[in-house]
Amino acid sequence: MIAKTCILFCRCGANVISSSKTDQLADRFSKLDVDVFELKDLCAFSVHEKDVLHTIGKNYTHKIVIACYPRAVKKMLEQGGVDLGRYNVLNFKELSLDEILEQLHGKFQLSDGEARYQIQVSDLDVPAWYPVIDESRCTLCGQCARFCLFGVYSYNKKALKVINPLACKNNCPACGRTCPTSAIMFPRLAEQSTLAGAEPGAEIKSGVGKQSSLFVRLNERNQVRKNIFKQGVVQMAEDERRKALEQFRKSEGKTE
Repeated sequence: MIAKTCILFCRCGANVISSSKTDQLADRFSKLDVDVFELKDLCAFSVHEKDVLHTIGKNYTHKIVIACYPRAVKKMLEQGGVDLGRYNVLNFKELSLDEILEQLHGKFQLSDGEARYQIQVSDLDVPAWYPVIDESRCTLCGQCARFCLFGVYSYNKKALKVINPLACKNNCPACGRTCPTSAIMFPRLAEQSTLAGAEPGAEIKSGVGKQSSLFVRLNERNQVRKNIFKQGVVQMAEDERRKALEQFRKSEGKTE
């Protein structure tokens, strides 16, 4: 028999929220009448433990994912070929503990009780830090692939893919900073920004015609390009890439 609802709770290995908030969330989830899967962590499972996610997707009609930005989570699962079926994402980076519980009780009609609580640990032994592509915003300019030095991407004028995610160097979101359309995300980035998966500021509202939509998108892209240079983001990306390359050379026993 397929159960109705479960919670997938990401205990993020990158500490994008405080450990105290993570512990408080875990404690409160354990007091709900629902099946809870605490995943250490969702990024790693989407790369290395997909069978666990597929099983959960098949066994429950509705999944409530407690993790980071919904845009990042959705695209990360799609990129990993994970089909969870019907699910919602509650963003623990922006929502408070009380706001999350309010939605679980109200919107999702969960009641208090004793959870069937499971802790699932990925055996991925390297940090699951890697980029996620939002295809709806990607223009296939190839800037990210050209900027990356570590073979994370494959690119041609018809397709951009993350083919070697674990080749990405930890704490190096440099390629994403150069993207003119905010199409590259790093879910494990601690900052609250479009680079971490937040929705870009300029939204195309429903009901807008195709020509107007294109006009808004082009304006948005041009504005992002201007902001990249105004804010010195390119220099930041260069510095991050240089540090990542230095760390890589040290790990390989190489010197300049």
